[in-house]
Amino acid sequence: MEQENPDPVRQEPTSVMTQMRHLTGEVEKIAVEAGIGARRAQRRGKFWNATHLMLGFPAAVLAAVSGAAGLTSPDARVPAAVLALLAAGFSSGAAFLRAEARQLANLRRRYAWQDVEVRARLVLAREAYMTEEDLYQALSRLLEQRRAVPSSAIVLSELPAPPTQPEPPQIS
Repeated sequence: MEQENPDPVRQEPTSVMTQMRHLTGEVEKIAVEAGIGARRAQRRGKFWNATHLMLGFPAAVLAAVSGAAGLTSPDARVPAAVLALLAAGFSSGAAFLRAEARQLANLRRRYAWQDVEVRARLVLAREAYMTEEDLYQALSRLLEQRRAVPSSAIVLSELPAPPTQPEPPQIS
């Protein structure tokens, strides 16, 4: 005589709980990744802001001093020209590095990562009240949002197409 499983109900919640734990773990990974990404973007933004100030401020001061020195006397033309060349060097360095644009890009990146992190934390807070289907959909939305965060290393248009998400297991 074949013996049937005496309690089939007990196995189903265990598999659902395993799925929920796995999905919750993925959401937690996204939250941690987003926090790291936000801190990294903030550090980069501060670096580029400091670079912008270190190149732009001396360029402005040297340009003003060279102009004043050139106007004071004919003997000050050579030092004024040297100061003007230094000012031009700082100015062209600032333009070449585009430090201000990079600082703003990192600020936007930081806000995007913070938004992903906050949404992931909200999903984790609601996880106890969600079904595995709801949690799967929330995780899918988080992955889409994470994919939309601008990358600092690769232009998004050059990225390969993202892999498709597997369908959630059907519970009958």
